[in-house]
Amino acid sequence: MAVVSSMRLLAGELRFGEVTHVMSVINLSPESKNTRTIASSADDALEMARRHRDMGVSIVDLGGQSSHYDNPTIAVTEELDRLVPAVDLLVEDGFIVSVDTWKPEVARVCVDRGAAVVNDTGGLADPDMRAVAATPGVASVVMYIEGSNPHDVGEIEVSDRKGETTAAWLKERLARLAEVGITDTMVDPGISINYRGDYDAYTRMQLEVIRSTAELKATGRPVLVPIPRKREDHRVAAYVTMALEYEADVIRVHDVAEACDLVRLFGRSV
Repeated sequence: MAVVSSMRLLAGELRFGEVTHVMSVINLSPESKNTRTIASSADDALEMARRHRDMGVSIVDLGGQSSHYDNPTIAVTEELDRLVPAVDLLVEDGFIVSVDTWKPEVARVCVDRGAAVVNDTGGLADPDMRAVAATPGVASVVMYIEGSNPHDVGEIEVSDRKGETTAAWLKERLARLAEVGITDTMVDPGISINYRGDYDAYTRMQLEVIRSTAELKATGRPVLVPIPRKREDHRVAAYVTMALEYEADVIRVHDVAEACDLVRLFGRSV
């Protein structure tokens, strides 16, 4: 099945094919473990986003709730207080804004204020989140997750067939979403979610899942590879390089300058 060639959003059009879009991460969650991505205010987020755009970023993914299971689950009101001012500024400045949340109430407010992508780290299982994802002109990220949300995870099932089983899970989820009119989607194999358990085994399996990008593309939807953040920068570069070699349609990154440079090196700039 051929991957869709473009996606029209209210905030602009994303074209796919011989390119890889870079989605940069900006966290408005001060407890985030990825300290280099933290913006201290909405104005700081806008400055960061502008730097990212100059480097070649197509989409900015804003998060107000840390997804690491060690961090607290904050109230919807607090998450909105963190996110909304930044969403407003970036939308006004012409960015394609993605909102990273598993809470439908947060996604709804951000979409109503112009966010064009719902990056649901709950896997679009919640009917209320599906209602938000069905908004015309809004795309959604369908992420594989073993749990109801990133704070509700145990040990991931490690398998040398993980790419195949992940693709099958995503294909089934996409069929259910299509039944309720949700078709503007990207698929995410969920390899950036932190799970309890054997860190080294999970690290190796993340590589195997990227090698299975062709199976993910067989779903017919653009493939978003979330680049896992590692303690070792050279390992992050290896993940980005592999994602580009296997022609990911979008990469979600914390290390923006390095990723954009590698996209250019591979000749996959937008």
